[in-house]
Amino acid sequence: MANYSTNEFKSGLKVMLDGEPCSILDNEYVKPGKGQAFNRVKLRNLRNGRVVEKTFKSGDSLEGADVMELEMEYLYNDGEFWHFMATDGSFEQHAASQEALGDTVKWLKEQEIYTITLFNGAVLTVAPPNFVELEVVETDPGLKGDTAQGGNKPATLTTGAVVKVPLFINIGDKLRIDTRSGDYVSRA
Repeated sequence: MANYSTNEFKSGLKVMLDGEPCSILDNEYVKPGKGQAFNRVKLRNLRNGRVVEKTFKSGDSLEGADVMELEMEYLYNDGEFWHFMATDGSFEQHAASQEALGDTVKWLKEQEIYTITLFNGAVLTVAPPNFVELEVVETDPGLKGDTAQGGNKPATLTTGAVVKVPLFINIGDKLRIDTRSGDYVSRA
């Protein structure tokens, strides 16, 4: 595996830190008036999402992480694992655990494309697309004359996610949801 020196550090680079795969978020080169130059680096642990800040002397190096990001289609849940299939024509399948899915589980829709991060061939994380279209299965009935500015009410979607929607939304409506914030965008 390749080693990366401090002068090769950049945002998005995947490296191994203390045996854990990490992604560099920010790299700041510091040259003090007196003493040796160093890099102040913010790294996100790809397993647990924690952000740590480390200082590396100029010339230090880190091993590159064997991390791949693939576009995969969600197939089904067998009760323990969630199965995804590669969309590149190889039909390769990977199973993701509850830990790998995290909050993405509430945005899972069959035949939707997700970004899967693999580390040593195992699913590390699953990222949803920015927007998904889901159907409302439970909400209070809408009233005639309600508008988008009239207020909000909770609505339960087919995946079990609960989002705040305008009062005119009814059961059976398909909604476009921003998965980054969990906000209602529009009717689909």
